[in-house]
Amino acid sequence: MKTNAPKTVTWIICVVLLAIGLIGRMANTGISFIGGANAFWWVFAGGVLSVLASVIKGL
Repeated sequence: MKTNAPKTVTWIICVVLLAIGLIGRMANTGISFIGGANAFWWVFAGGVLSVLASVIKGL
């Protein structure tokens, strides 16, 4: 399988999703859709987008 480097915009979106998940997990933000059990899904979405961007050319 050949991998490709993701575009800069896609990479920034991945980093933002991962950061939201980590902040939601580590900090007590009081914002329900960021913290708690949803933090896992923010990190998961960032990781999946990162993997897809590496596999799909032009993403």
